[in-house]
Amino acid sequence: MIIDCHSHIWPSLSQLGKAQSFSCLGAASSLPAKPQQHQDSCSHAQVVIVLGFTCNLLNAKIPNTFISDYVSTHSDRTIAFAGIDPTQPDCLDQLPRLQQEQHFAGLVLSPACQGFHPCDSRAMRLYQLAQQLLMPIYFLNGETLPCQAILEFAQPAAMDEVARSFPDLKIVVSHLGFPWIEQTLAILTKHPNIYADVAGLVNRPWQAYRSLTLAYEYGVIEKLLFASDFPNHSVKAVVEALYNLNKITLDSVLPAVPREQLRGIVERNSLELLGLTSPKLSLPYPISEELPSEKPQKNEVVRERDS
Repeated sequence: MIIDCHSHIWPSLSQLGKAQSFSCLGAASSLPAKPQQHQDSCSHAQVVIVLGFTCNLLNAKIPNTFISDYVSTHSDRTIAFAGIDPTQPDCLDQLPRLQQEQHFAGLVLSPACQGFHPCDSRAMRLYQLAQQLLMPIYFLNGETLPCQAILEFAQPAAMDEVARSFPDLKIVVSHLGFPWIEQTLAILTKHPNIYADVAGLVNRPWQAYRSLTLAYEYGVIEKLLFASDFPNHSVKAVVEALYNLNKITLDSVLPAVPREQLRGIVERNSLELLGLTSPKLSLPYPISEELPSEKPQKNEVVRERDS
């Protein structure tokens, strides 16, 4: 089963405001993110998480009602995470309504784009309530940020205090925390309640290889979640990129990432890790005939991780 943990939709680009240059949301006006494109691009996944986004600093607001309406019509295979901005005074009041009335399963924040330190007291109150409501939080990063964003607030190391303060709060750091991938690996090693997704890695094969090799060597590759990052990529394209990752090692002395670990990312039960309930699946699993086989590449070497 493939669970796509990271995708976006929106009614129109104008609602992204200055966040149109945020690579996590597409960063290109030519990329459509309408519901039909989302359905087509993510058709190879059995479950897809749709992430919202709202940001006062960048004048961006993808309406949560738009996302909840879309998910409600595809409830057999989609899960919604609501966009929420901790800098807004009504953010705490929104949470119970978002969960109970609109059936959102989690929340989406971006400290850098929303202009708050991850340990800001306003955000800490939000985390506390999210922990009580059992709502995981997705922290959005990206390869490029709008010029108005505050880069230092994107550092994953700041999640250390958050995770220590709220050990039962499930946290996902998108894009492996780029550009601080080593920081992300450190907090993945330290905190059992923090995970990261592989969104954006397929854009840069060498970075993808290096990142997943490090994750394997540090023993945290099992905490990486599959992510298409739609509209940037389709589910199929990301699966193919992961299974072809070790091509970069052919005819070289570079170590390969074990094939079973790559398959583990693709087929990981991320919903169980995040404490989410799976939708009632009504469609057969369609991926097997359309994606690459799992035969190892020539010269691929399987290594045992150091104990």
